[in-house]
Amino acid sequence: MDKTFITNSVAALQHRRERLTVPQFTVLTGLLVIVVGTFLLSSPLCSSESVGLWEALFTVTSAITVTGLSIIVVDQDLTILGQIVLSGLILVGGLGLMAITTFLQGFVQGRSGLRQRLDKGRALDEFGVGGIGPTFQGILICAAWVMGIGAAVLYFFGFTDIENPAKRAWASIFHVISAYNNAGFGLWAKNLENYRDNIVVNAVIASMIVIGGIGWWVTNDLWANRKRLKNLKRLSLHTRLVLRTTVGLIALGCLGLIFTEHFGLEAGAITQFNLLQKFQISLFQSISTRTAGFNTIPLSAESITDAGLLLMIVLMFIGASPGGTGGGIKTTTFAILMGATRSTLQGRQNVLMHRRMIPDRTVLRAVGVTIASLLFVVLMALSLGIGPTAIGLSNHQNYSFIEKLFTCVSAFGTVGLDLGVTANLSRWGQLVLMVGMFIGRIGILLLLSAIYGSTAETRVGYPKEDLYV
Repeated sequence: MDKTFITNSVAALQHRRERLTVPQFTVLTGLLVIVVGTFLLSSPLCSSESVGLWEALFTVTSAITVTGLSIIVVDQDLTILGQIVLSGLILVGGLGLMAITTFLQGFVQGRSGLRQRLDKGRALDEFGVGGIGPTFQGILICAAWVMGIGAAVLYFFGFTDIENPAKRAWASIFHVISAYNNAGFGLWAKNLENYRDNIVVNAVIASMIVIGGIGWWVTNDLWANRKRLKNLKRLSLHTRLVLRTTVGLIALGCLGLIFTEHFGLEAGAITQFNLLQKFQISLFQSISTRTAGFNTIPLSAESITDAGLLLMIVLMFIGASPGGTGGGIKTTTFAILMGATRSTLQGRQNVLMHRRMIPDRTVLRAVGVTIASLLFVVLMALSLGIGPTAIGLSNHQNYSFIEKLFTCVSAFGTVGLDLGVTANLSRWGQLVLMVGMFIGRIGILLLLSAIYGSTAETRVGYPKEDLYV
């Protein structure tokens, strides 16, 4: 009787496992990695006594979602083994939680029919029927080359103030991994503030952030057409939109921060610097704000103007590009929304971009992602105002609405910039941020698809009726 029950239970679990969709498998695998990583990071081999299960859970969630929000100091609270584990978790989340879980699903299900291959392709933002193996291999090779070059430059020309060769090598490797994967974790309590004037460190970290943030498909397209880059029309529409939007947002953020901070607080974070230094700081912060979360200046509500914080919130909400290592609603979503707005104002029936018509389904998807993301961020901000969450437990400091909103968008956009709020929140507040980080990394639509599944489109036609807008 017992053997029959066990056999039936195992068969039922196996059947349920095989019926898992890609979104469901992605969510469950992400949660499993977080649980395993939490117990590993909280062990005495990886951390000091000040890191308990809760601190480890928050840190692992932030790492696997490549966010960078932290309630510990990495080089003080984690051992070398713990730092290696942390960097490994960043790689798992950054190189694509969806890519890795989709790759693993082929072994779990043991099927590779056309429908499954198409489903896997969608999880990787892949346009076509190509297999997951070559794509994932290409992602790893590209990441290894880029991070290897970046680490070498940092070692020989960047972190030259670190005399110990082993420590300098590890600092170079760790920060390159964190930057390429848009995580924003730094080894030190002040992040990269001590390297504010180091042009090499600024350039390498910024380059890693941009390359990781634009996505695999853009870098692959650029490499494939490297000998014909003078004719940008040979690049795909996706690549052109991503590059154009990325450059525009970086320029907007840089000039915007210079403007808001120059005419803002007298004792602001960048007011004491000359124009060239302001430009360098603002350029780095503009690049980092959208996706990564590194900072070369102290960030707080007292050192940055409200206008500057609002600009940074907008940049964080937009985020990186599809297939990249960052979060947010994505640059292509923002570009489609701007294109739809322009077409509406011009009285056009279709959305045209670079002489290409964007399908209505893609436009609706962009609108849906944006509205759902806005509603979720508002819900997070409301949740932080419940009970003692708005008051820091250690110093009973009241946080303003813009500080809480900034922190919520930073978590949801998997950016990791902090105004000094995260560590002082209650556990409820930190739980809200962890949920926001996880949902922001896997995506609103993927989560809803995992919960409700896909609904087949009905063939029933309905009469049309116009509304006043």
